Amino acid sequence: MTYTIRTQMLSKSYRSADVVSNVGMTVKRGEIYGFLGPNGAGKSTVMKMLLGLVRPTGGEIELFGEKLVPGRNEHLKRIGHLIETPAFYDRMTARENLELHAEYMGYHGKGAIDEAMRMVQLVGTDRKPVKQFSLGMKQRLAIARAISTRPELLLLDEPINGLDPEGIQSMRGLFRRLRDEWGISILISSHLLSEIEQIADTIGVINDGRLLREVSLDDVRTSTTAFVEISTPNVALAAYVLTEKLGLDQFKQMDDHTLRVYDNQVSQETLSKTLILNDVSIESINRRHHSLEEYFFDMIKGGDEHAASRQAGA
Repeated sequence: MTYTIRTQMLSKSYRSADVVSNVGMTVKRGEIYGFLGPNGAGKSTVMKMLLGLVRPTGGEIELFGEKLVPGRNEHLKRIGHLIETPAFYDRMTARENLELHAEYMGYHGKGAIDEAMRMVQLVGTDRKPVKQFSLGMKQRLAIARAISTRPELLLLDEPINGLDPEGIQSMRGLFRRLRDEWGISILISSHLLSEIEQIADTIGVINDGRLLREVSLDDVRTSTTAFVEISTPNVALAAYVLTEKLGLDQFKQMDDHTLRVYDNQVSQETLSKTLILNDVSIESINRRHHSLEEYFFDMIKGGDEHAASRQAGA
């Protein structure tokens, strides 16, 4: 297995307060790694340590198979990044900003800037001063800058901030393309868990500076609890029928119109038929799995993916 990023016991403290504590994360070559955590969890600090912008208090960082050593910055030419709010020279044009970045990075790929602008859908804006750009356009330009030097690793901290739904969809396709066609490893944080769910190969959940879990998204999908969700205007009657007619206790009332049944031994067809025969109106009935959002919040609260199942009937 080839890893682009490996950290061991990575830690950072400020005035004896732990911001990041003993984080051991691994990002494989050519994968999208979704870095999830609430505000202040330590995501940005980890990314800054990977870039050498913040010096770790303890632990080790390995990038591209080599241990990160203070004072050696050759690895930075292999990394593109967008950390926090993107900064530009506002009076300069978009192209001039990207040219300056390429010169600083020592990259002279012909047509690279045009390609990057095309990939983020900013064609025709390269001669405009950045001060005329909207927030969403600046965010696209920052991503163009990050990919314009053909990096092997992308560190993207909330990269879709300020984008409209169409822009978010476009970036989603771009990140997949960078992974599939360019073989880039992408470490991406976002508070939009539904977006991470659609593009990530692996997720790492961090809270209070500690990495709670690192798991493939496929494993999340296969291990999360399956349930049948029933929408009905007669929740109380439905609960009575499930208990008295089917002998079920593994179910939970979610709100005034929704029940979730966690007993996998009873079929959806049996549930539907029994409820209807006992005068329970059904608006919808569907088999579902917990979303990444539910998995995430359950973990942050100290539970696991089966908590809802264990609480059923409570």
